[in-house]
Amino acid sequence: MEDYILLIDTEDAKGLVYNISKVLFANNLNIEQNAEYVDSNTNKFFMRTIISGKISQNMLLKELKEVLPDNAEIKLNKKAKKDVVILATKESHVLGDLLIRYIDGELNANIKAVIANHEDLRKLVENFDIPFICISADGLSREEHEEKVIKKVNDYEPELIVLAKYMRILTPTFVETFPKKVLNIHHSFLPAFIGANPYKQAHQRGVKIIGATAHFVTNDLDEGPIISQDVVRIDHTYSWQDMRKAGRNVEKIVLSNAFQMLLDDKVFVHGNKTVIL
Repeated sequence: MEDYILLIDTEDAKGLVYNISKVLFANNLNIEQNAEYVDSNTNKFFMRTIISGKISQNMLLKELKEVLPDNAEIKLNKKAKKDVVILATKESHVLGDLLIRYIDGELNANIKAVIANHEDLRKLVENFDIPFICISADGLSREEHEEKVIKKVNDYEPELIVLAKYMRILTPTFVETFPKKVLNIHHSFLPAFIGANPYKQAHQRGVKIIGATAHFVTNDLDEGPIISQDVVRIDHTYSWQDMRKAGRNVEKIVLSNAFQMLLDDKVFVHGNKTVIL
C-alpha cells in the first residue's frame, strides 16, 4: 500500500468529480484526502487528491484521461521526499532556517546540495553534512557563470530549486531550463524601494508594515506567481536595523511555508497566479 498525490488541472464540466471518483473506485483505490477549486472567471477546475492502494500508474493515468477533457493536465506523484538544490550568496538567515528545519525533519525534502557564488556560507552548510559547492562569478559573464551553475544543478536532478537570498538575476536560459521549479523570496518593499539598502530607504519613508513574498521565478523580475506572503507591523521607534531584523524574520517564515507547500504538491500555477489546495 502506497500513498500518491493526484493533481488535476482542466476545464470545468459537470460530473468531473463523479467521473474521477469512479475511476479511483474501479481501481480499488481509497481517497484519503481531497480538495477542489473552480475559477468561475476562467472556467478552470483544480483538484488535489491523496489516494492509497496498489497503483498501476500507467493504467490509472490512461483511464483518467479517458474521462477528462482533452487538454486536462494530470499528475500522479508518489507521496515521498523531493530532491532539492538550494542556491545562496552570503546572507545566512534564510538558509540557516531551512537547514535547521530540514535537520529537525520539518521539511519533506532531500537537500542534495547548496550552491553559492561566494565561500561565506561553506562552514554553515557543512555543519549539516550537506555538500557545499562554490561557483565564483569572478571574471565570468552572467551567461558563463550561469552555464556552470546549471551544469552543477543538473548533476543533482532536483525537483525543486530554492533561492535562499541568491543575489543574482537569473537569465531566461535558467528559467526555461527549470520551469515552475525555482522558488524565490524577497522583501515586499519591491518595487517601491529597490537598489542598495531598501530598509534604510523604507525607514526614511516612514513605512509601518514590513512584509515578504515567496514566488515562482519567471523572466519578469520578482513578478512570478505568488505562493505565500506575510507582514509584520512596525512603528516610528524602529531603526532601519530593527526593520531589517523584522524583515528577515518574516522572510524565513514565508519561504519555509511556501517551500513546504511545494514539497506537499499543494500549488497549481494558474496564469500568473497560484491556486493552493
